[in-house]
Amino acid sequence: MTDAKLQEEQFIDFLENNKGLIVKVAGIYCYDHDERRDLIQDIILQLWRAFPKFDSAYAISTWTYRIALNVSISYLRKNTTRKKAIAEYQHQLDFVQWDNQFVDERLEQLYQFIDFLQPIDKAIIMLHFDGIKNKEIAEILGLNPTNVSTKLQRIKEKLSTHLTTLKK
Repeated sequence: MTDAKLQEEQFIDFLENNKGLIVKVAGIYCYDHDERRDLIQDIILQLWRAFPKFDSAYAISTWTYRIALNVSISYLRKNTTRKKAIAEYQHQLDFVQWDNQFVDERLEQLYQFIDFLQPIDKAIIMLHFDGIKNKEIAEILGLNPTNVSTKLQRIKEKLSTHLTTLKK
C-alpha cells in the first residue's frame, strides 16, 4: 500500500471518528443547510491539508476543534453582509428550521442567543457546553485561560440577562 493511500485511509477513519464535532461546529456558525454543507466541506478540506502535519503531542480533538473553529470564523467573516441581512429577518421569522424536530423551545432560544454572540464567544460557549475545560478552550482558540474565564463569565451573564428578559 502506498503512503498516499495509507494516509487517505487514516484520514477517512479520522473523519468517521470526528464527524460529529465537525458538524456541530459548522452548525453553530451556519444555520442554512446548504451553507452549513459548504462550511463542512471547507473544514474537511483544511483538515485534509493539515493532516500530514498533525502533531501527536496534541489531542486530536484539540487539533480538530482549532482547525474547524478557525475555518468557521473565517467563513463567518467573509459572509458579513449576508449575516447582517439574516439578522434583520430573524425577528420576523420563526428563527431556524432545524433538521431535528425534537429541539425544544428553550434550546431554540439558546441557539438564538448564541447567534448574536461574537464569533470567538460562540466558540467559547460551544466548547464550554461540550464540557471542555477553560485551559483546553484557550489552547484550541489561541487565547490565555484567564481571558477564556473572563469571556465565559461575561457570556453567562449575557445569557442570564437574555433568558430573564424572555421570561417576562
